[in-house]
Order: sequence, then structure tokens, then C-alpha cells
Amino acid sequence: MPRVAADVVPLEDLTMALKLQVNGEQRLLDPTPDPATLDNVVNCLAERPLLVVAEHNGVIAPRNTWSAITVNDGDILEIVTIVGGGS
Repeated sequence: MPRVAADVVPLEDLTMALKLQVNGEQRLLDPTPDPATLDNVVNCLAERPLLVVAEHNGVIAPRNTWSAITVNDGDILEIVTIVGGGS
């Protein structure tokens, strides 16, 4: 069956999803945070971002550097939530 003009999607209508590995699982962030900094990505992924430690591509990222770290398609993140407790 031949394609018709209705099958064509304008480029500006396409969303660019960010494909990541987060805690060992493939995740898709759509839409991609703008800008795609570690700070913005963690805010999208974590319920309580103030209580997490983030590792980006095998390197623990100090919180004060998150806004300067660009997260790219295919990057690997480990996000660990800090929990209190004990006796």
C-alpha cells in the first residue's frame, strides 16, 4: 500500500526521548529534561531527590556538580536513596 501525506510527521512534532540505564534497568525519559543535566534527570527519576546519591557512568557525582553534568543517550546511572533507621 503506498504511503500518503498523512503518514508524514513534521520533525518538530517528534519527541526526543532520553534512553538511559538506571539501576540496571533500561529507562526512557520522554520528554527529555531541558537541559538534560544530572540534576534535572534525578529530579525526574527520584521521588525525593534530596535523599539520593547519584553515580554517572561509574563515577559518584557530588551533588554540587549535578547541574554541570550533561546526561546523554545511553548513559548509565545508579541512583541510591538514603534511608535512616536502625536501633
